Amino acid sequence: MTEIRLLSEGIFEVTKDKKQLSTLNLDPGKVVYGEKLISVEGAEYRTWDPRRSKLGAMVLKKFDIPLKRDSKVLYLGAASGTTVSHVSDIVSEGVVYSVEFAPRSMRDFIGLASRRKNIFPILADAGKPDSYAHIVEPVDIIFQDVAQPNQAEIAARNAVRFLKKDGYLLLSIKARSIDTAASPKEIFKEEVKKLEQAFEKGFEILTARDLMPYHEDHLGVLAKLKA
Repeated sequence: MTEIRLLSEGIFEVTKDKKQLSTLNLDPGKVVYGEKLISVEGAEYRTWDPRRSKLGAMVLKKFDIPLKRDSKVLYLGAASGTTVSHVSDIVSEGVVYSVEFAPRSMRDFIGLASRRKNIFPILADAGKPDSYAHIVEPVDIIFQDVAQPNQAEIAARNAVRFLKKDGYLLLSIKARSIDTAASPKEIFKEEVKKLEQAFEKGFEILTARDLMPYHEDHLGVLAKLKA
């Protein structure tokens, strides 16, 4: 017998032999990265691998995920679309503006976007939000997974430019992209301090947790812009 448990809006725990994080498939019959499809009473669920998705890891680390069915999302660091595809499932009546800098990843990603009408692929540098300001409207949520040294600054620039007053930032901080020698704990402390204090509009940190055992030397952060 297959059991379904709702974890958050659009996010499920499907138990069939074992517990698996899942989303309802917006593109029935199709997989994105080799995930399993599980059909239950006419609904098709896609398993979500938290070891290949920082956002999936945040779900299992008990973050309060603010995604809703009609959310407008700016996703920074889309890569080939593994996590974006699950966000697309969750915000089935919303939109996912998806920024990726690497042309090769974007070529793969465009195929996914062509089948999912709520995904808008944008080939651009996430550190230069003005370059895609003519495309992106104000958003409810920014999710950032960009492996660059100035990760906090990129988050701040995009939040000031696009995040609604009551919107949320979900950020994955990769310690080794900032400093290969320093202690990850010290890097995380410094990056959180930057988010709180270093920019014209600082962030209120709501949750900050290490993403182990799913991702080594990564910190997940949920934040809002300070009023």
